[in-house]
Amino acid sequence: MMVATTQIRQPPELRDSASARLDPRATILAQYGLSDDTPDPAFDELACLAGYIGECAAALICFFTAEDQWIKGRWARRGAGCRLQPPATPLYDISLHQPGEILTGLAVDGAAQLFAPMKLKLQAALPLCAPDGEVLGAILLADRQPLKLPPRQSRALKLLAAQIVEQLELRRTLLGLSQANGWLAQQAVTDFLTATPNRRALDKRLDMEIARAGRTGDPLCLLLLDIDHFKAVNDEFGHQAGDTTLQEVARILQAGLRPYDFLARYGGEEFAVLLPATNLADALVVAERLRATIAGTGFTYGRLTISLGVSRLDPASGAQALMMAADNGLYRAKAAGRNRVLVGKLNPDDPSGSARL
Repeated sequence: MMVATTQIRQPPELRDSASARLDPRATILAQYGLSDDTPDPAFDELACLAGYIGECAAALICFFTAEDQWIKGRWARRGAGCRLQPPATPLYDISLHQPGEILTGLAVDGAAQLFAPMKLKLQAALPLCAPDGEVLGAILLADRQPLKLPPRQSRALKLLAAQIVEQLELRRTLLGLSQANGWLAQQAVTDFLTATPNRRALDKRLDMEIARAGRTGDPLCLLLLDIDHFKAVNDEFGHQAGDTTLQEVARILQAGLRPYDFLARYGGEEFAVLLPATNLADALVVAERLRATIAGTGFTYGRLTISLGVSRLDPASGAQALMMAADNGLYRAKAAGRNRVLVGKLNPDDPSGSARL
């Protein structure tokens, strides 16, 4: 019989102790992905196996920290009388933190309350030890009578405990690899300096937004912007100042956008902004607001301005035309004196400003 996992809180006096704040078990269990009460059927199966090896009426697998305790695996024979219910008193006991042989003759208040409705008693416990010797939890075996546990059964239970720890170590490795892969994947699409998405991320998001616009019929606009006279900042104050300026500009731009807009560093001192479900008139309003905000901000290394080009997607022309049109608008804005917003277009005769080839 398998029962849901339960988290059991420790008494306040234990939670508030200095040892609780410094307990290394919390770090190890977090690395194993066990520091919560998420149900895990695999541990129920391991508890079942422990029960059959120990020839007892009930078994559970629990893990400890100085603050908390989790019962991750539960099993009881069908004839044991009732389901295992969480006790009011924590199962934690210092006697369970002794690595080595199988422990018998234990008096754990929480275990007594846990097994009492089934008319069972805690008869044996086998600590679960990390490779460094830290005791992380225990396999608990309960029955009406003391368990004999001859050498063959004792050895099998020890092997089971060792396998549980081996599986936890494998789990820690896999979790670490998963986290590392996630970090690497994120780094591949993030600009390390400004922490904004990079050009690769922009290309992926642009394809996604174009596909969405094709399904919904919503407009899609793009802003390309460039920091005016950025080279002068580097020349006068150095490249560190230039990096700081890029970071400050990125933060201000992000703060001026909607949650579903997409800001990316396009390269050098250029940024791109995708505006989903936004027509050209509204895109011009956004662009002008960003321009005015930058112009009115006092940066660490002086005043700055930006020039912006705006384009609207023409579904028949696609992503490349959208980028080329925005770049055209940016080029003409800088040529016209900078610190301004201009609509780009690939067809001089097109009054709509769309990126139409």
